[in-house]
Amino acid sequence: MGAIVRSPYPAAPAAQLDRAAQRPLFCAPMAAPPLDVSSATAPLTPLSGDWKWQLRHAIRDVDALAAKLRLSPEERAGALRAQQQGLPLAITPYYLGLADPADPRCPIRLQAVPRAAEGQTVAGDMRDPLGEEQHLVAPHLVQRYPDRVLLLATDRCAVYCRYCTRSRMVGSGGGSTPLGQLQPALDHIKSHPEIADVIISGGDPLVLSDGRLAELLSALAAIDSVLYVRIASRTPVTLPQRITPELCRALRSHPAPWLMTHFNHPRELTPESRAACARLADHGIPVMNQCVLLRGVNDDAATLEALFRGLVRTRVRPYYLLQADPVRGTGHLRTPLGQGIELMAALQGRVSGIALPKLIVDTPGGRGKVPVGRDYIVAREGLTTTLRTHRGELVDYLDPPPEIR
Repeated sequence: MGAIVRSPYPAAPAAQLDRAAQRPLFCAPMAAPPLDVSSATAPLTPLSGDWKWQLRHAIRDVDALAAKLRLSPEERAGALRAQQQGLPLAITPYYLGLADPADPRCPIRLQAVPRAAEGQTVAGDMRDPLGEEQHLVAPHLVQRYPDRVLLLATDRCAVYCRYCTRSRMVGSGGGSTPLGQLQPALDHIKSHPEIADVIISGGDPLVLSDGRLAELLSALAAIDSVLYVRIASRTPVTLPQRITPELCRALRSHPAPWLMTHFNHPRELTPESRAACARLADHGIPVMNQCVLLRGVNDDAATLEALFRGLVRTRVRPYYLLQADPVRGTGHLRTPLGQGIELMAALQGRVSGIALPKLIVDTPGGRGKVPVGRDYIVAREGLTTTLRTHRGELVDYLDPPPEIR
């Protein structure tokens, strides 16, 4: 009622318009390949399914990496550099087993294997792009919004992603932060009842033991004003063996835990990672995904469509598609902002709303997240707003007259 279609296309059935609009952008969705254990990069042992075994056998130097992958000159130089400075190298046997050993453009390798380009700085690069050091309100506690804080519980990760926002600090040697050292942060949270949301991050907090996590979550549960906590972790992607029933029970030490993770490519949706997400969901822990838009990894509509559909099938909600932060040394992985806007426009109307995240820019300097996208409002005049649909049709929407409001 009240909507008048003014389409710029010649008259044609809607189905025909839909097929024509999709043809240049979409191919058949890519299925996430199952983990082929016969070609896994680490020797399989009875302990391979143990997360601590995975951490102990992580690849951490160029010689170990070269024994598993046919390294390009850029990767070899990057791995050597990572041993001496900057963001360290660490890749679990499981995650490396998802990589193509012969292709340096493999989306897994692009995310986890250092490259020489990490030594390059381009205009706009920043050491601390989100201004976290400027927004420290207590040791290990960052506050950029009135109602939420970021608690940095460790500097360790199972895999050091090469686009990491906190490359300035992760893997620096401190490891997990004892609860006693977090007490000033907890005191700050308790003394500011407007803080309802605590995001536990690092590093990756799920590399902590079950006991340490339960201790921290219990301390937060004792603060009445903290309504829910979010655990930011990539272990469902890079170390799904970590998501044990015991861990899930430890996460329930707070009555309202959420798990925020980073699946970036359909290849990461393996039987192991799907089982990990199912275990979290079955224990009543919602899982949300914050995909990072990365050049050569997921910067095309077909890959994102397959990823988002695969996540929903896994009971993981696509939450954000994040424009990669301008971290120093990541220019080779970042995409132009306009490309992300066009990708989201291509997916609008083709992918169910439950599978469609928001495109977000976390503005430099810690000024907060901004949703961005194509402007679907073409014009406004009086009570009439003209909208552009995903097919390119112009549709007038009429507001009710003011006298009946």
